[in-house]
Amino acid sequence: QVQVVESGGGLVQAGGSLRLSCAASGRTFSGYDMGWFRQAPGKEREFVAALKRAGTTYHADSVKGRFTISRDGAKNTMYLQMNSLKPEDTAVYYCAADDGIGGNYYSTVAWDYWGQGTQVTVSS
Repeated sequence: QVQVVESGGGLVQAGGSLRLSCAASGRTFSGYDMGWFRQAPGKEREFVAALKRAGTTYHADSVKGRFTISRDGAKNTMYLQMNSLKPEDTAVYYCAADDGIGGNYYSTVAWDYWGQGTQVTVSS
């Protein structure tokens, strides 16, 4: 079993950047697929990005070219670099982990482990 904890959220102006971190404990996350989701007020949680154990990455169309998912195995930490932020990126961002997500990386119900979330607010 793995535990994940997000950090790095905050308030930023439109056009700015933030880097979110997801620290894993319990087991090394090299054995897990990892992902980022977000949930804005009044909306459902939605897929942002995923990073499979083999290194394949996926990004939602809404963030492609602006956000980048990556990991540092030595630190057992995953990152989400967010550039050119927009007010519509405002949400609580969640880290997720699974020991074999397959093709359902975009679905919230497919992921087994979740963090508590970190708030990102983008002002216009």
